[in-house]
Amino acid sequence: MATRAGAPLPIRARARPCEFALGEPTQRRSSQGMDEFLLGDEQVLAQGHGVVLLNTDEAGILSVTNFRLLFVSQATKGIIELGTIPLTAIEKLNDDVKLQSLPRQYDKKQPRELLQVIGKDMRVIVFAFLPKTKQKNEVFDALRRYTKPTHLLDLYAFSCDPATIYQRSDPKMRLLKEYHRLFRNQSPHFKRSVSEFENDSRNDWWRVTKVNSNYSLCSTYPSALIVPSSISDEDLLQASPFRAGKRLPAISWCDPVSGAVLARSSQPLVGLMMNCRNNTDEKLVSALCTQTIDVTGSRKLYIVDARPRANALANSAKGGGSESSSNYPRSEVLFLGIQNIHTMRESLSRLRDYVDAHGSISSNGTSSVVSLVGDRRNRGSTWGGGNLNSMTQFSSTLGEWLNHIQNILVGASWIAAQIAQESASVLVHCSDGWDRTTQLVALTCLLLDPYYRTFNGFQALVEKDWLAFGHPFAERMGIPTITDNNGGSQFELLRQPSLGNLNSSPSRSTLGPSGSSSNTSGQAQTSNNSSPILLQWLDCISQLLRLYPSAFEFSSKFLVDFMDCVLSCRFGNFLCNSEREREQSGAVNSCHCMWTYLADLRASGGSFHEHCNPFYDPIKHDGPLVPPAAALAPTLWPQFYLRWTCPIESQGGDLESQWHTMNKKYTEVMKVKDSAESRAREIKMKMESMLLELQKEKRASSSALAMVQRAQRESVAIRKAVETIGCKINFSRIENQVDNAEGLSYSFRRDTDAGYQHDKNSDLSVSITAIEDCSLVSETPSNHICESLCPFRTMEGCRWPDAACAQLGSQFVGLKANFEAFDRLSLQDCYFGPE
Repeated sequence: MATRAGAPLPIRARARPCEFALGEPTQRRSSQGMDEFLLGDEQVLAQGHGVVLLNTDEAGILSVTNFRLLFVSQATKGIIELGTIPLTAIEKLNDDVKLQSLPRQYDKKQPRELLQVIGKDMRVIVFAFLPKTKQKNEVFDALRRYTKPTHLLDLYAFSCDPATIYQRSDPKMRLLKEYHRLFRNQSPHFKRSVSEFENDSRNDWWRVTKVNSNYSLCSTYPSALIVPSSISDEDLLQASPFRAGKRLPAISWCDPVSGAVLARSSQPLVGLMMNCRNNTDEKLVSALCTQTIDVTGSRKLYIVDARPRANALANSAKGGGSESSSNYPRSEVLFLGIQNIHTMRESLSRLRDYVDAHGSISSNGTSSVVSLVGDRRNRGSTWGGGNLNSMTQFSSTLGEWLNHIQNILVGASWIAAQIAQESASVLVHCSDGWDRTTQLVALTCLLLDPYYRTFNGFQALVEKDWLAFGHPFAERMGIPTITDNNGGSQFELLRQPSLGNLNSSPSRSTLGPSGSSSNTSGQAQTSNNSSPILLQWLDCISQLLRLYPSAFEFSSKFLVDFMDCVLSCRFGNFLCNSEREREQSGAVNSCHCMWTYLADLRASGGSFHEHCNPFYDPIKHDGPLVPPAAALAPTLWPQFYLRWTCPIESQGGDLESQWHTMNKKYTEVMKVKDSAESRAREIKMKMESMLLELQKEKRASSSALAMVQRAQRESVAIRKAVETIGCKINFSRIENQVDNAEGLSYSFRRDTDAGYQHDKNSDLSVSITAIEDCSLVSETPSNHICESLCPFRTMEGCRWPDAACAQLGSQFVGLKANFEAFDRLSLQDCYFGPE
């Protein structure tokens, strides 16, 4: 059923992930013990055990999921990043691999079955499977089916639970905010409604038009455009057919102070003789520079054609071409000579092959570190495992790619200089206006506006010039998008051959009727519109980061992770080819947002996160960057191109990487310091606790000592008191025994004194002996004094021991001390003097 143009189509019953139309759907397997490594809604589709990653000679489990090729090491039980790659980031598979040399450990073993995986992110990896098993075939068949899906909804991005989707704001709303930031009417962070924007959408020079709100003006342009105030919506409708794909000139950036603008479009349809003209188009282009710079002169207009002049002439034979300065007053036409998408793809492919062949980690399982030094027997006549031509080959391969980067850098810097220094207006286009044009315009905006060199500004720039203005991400990454078939929307593969001319991608001009899905699938096998256009733009930014290390809030690592997120197709931001297609497919509301993911990632690390540039100084670079031509000699971007083959070297010479490395070490040292301080605090607390216990024991000991001294004084007092009645007392501790000495003895256990502690098996023995009065009894009565004093003395003399005095003494023999009376006797220390 047909729907109104531009209106979101209701998404039909969501296709289950990875059930593609290339035959019968493969039955899903269980997680096979991979639960701890899988993301949300990720499922294992095929698996191989005992697989060896030849690049690093690691054995593990290789799983094909509905999102990625996952390799888990058997030794460390962790994910090996080199062997783990998203399915959409795989460019090519090769199951017929013939390596020149295998690692030594495989020389004496049975040859293994090999599978080569070539990624769009510069990695080339080779897996070795156990022979005579079906594991390789299962993995290869799964990869062949799932890396090239034919339906958009088969992508992993659509497999998430809609309840988990959180969109901070609508991309259209963010685009309007960016337009009004350019007008300087408000802060980019100030929240306003769409209706308020529409009521305040113009000034004396420019205005925001909604003539393309239903995408009838141009299906690959955004719903809102900035155009000169003097141009009406009717003029726009008349001018659009004169440009390829109806991509008429529209303002991408404007300077509210000088009035200069940076505009973009596609090539004009001037034809072979360059005699076709459109008055409305000429009026629109001229309106880009109608405002005078000052009273002395008029503003100049530069029309920059990104293509080589020969390519522009070749396109004129097919109806395209380039402008003539005679048809546009105060204008000058220039050609930058940037090559087409096919040249860029082939150049990157050659660079990838060379980096893989001569890196310290190679897909053939051997390291070239030794061979780089040269063969001593041949006196260094070989280099990189090859011959003397290897260095020349490297220079040619690297130089070719760097020349493309330099052309883009020089072109963008020249455009920025004309706008910043001459206050001139510039119109940029190529053939279709969505590849080279986007590179130049977005890079120029980055040079002119410091806001775009922040995290928020970078997002606004990408959403404006890459997403809203219709860069064909689906075609350039080789993933499915949508097209209209007889008025109905179909979520299917759409990859048309692009020859760099007017008819490079007819389906991008209009979303009209196209061929059947079978033809589309067959066409996908023979055409290849993929190209590293976005990667080249990020490469140019990395070169500017090297030249101006304090001008950007983000780091080179942020650019690498940004590119990885785009290639993974894990998020809905970069799906499809235009704003209209993303709206029709529901990608914005049905998939997670990459910007939210990156923002949360940065928030987890704070200001020290590796995405943040530690040298950023917004005050130092608060204006345009206009690098001189001599400084625009690019170097290889090691963080991206060498990270898989030369991981150590990829981070070696970069100040930013060194800072993050030092910061990481500093963080680790601080963690150790914090741990040591925490341990010291614990030890200190234990020592304080032990000191308190020691003081408590000391007080208890002092109390016990005082009690003992008191007991000693009491015993002395008791001894004296007992001796006063004629008895001798002796205190001693025995083991439950009583002294057998002569005399009276009494044994007791002293339990009444709670403070007195003693051994439970020992008693306090008290012996009391009566003292005989020698003055009354004597063994020798004749010599005894009692002879003269004894009242019992007779005439016969002393009758001892039969005398009455002896009988008196015997009464004391049975005397028993009354110790209970002594216990009740209260004796005070003051009764007795010091001993």
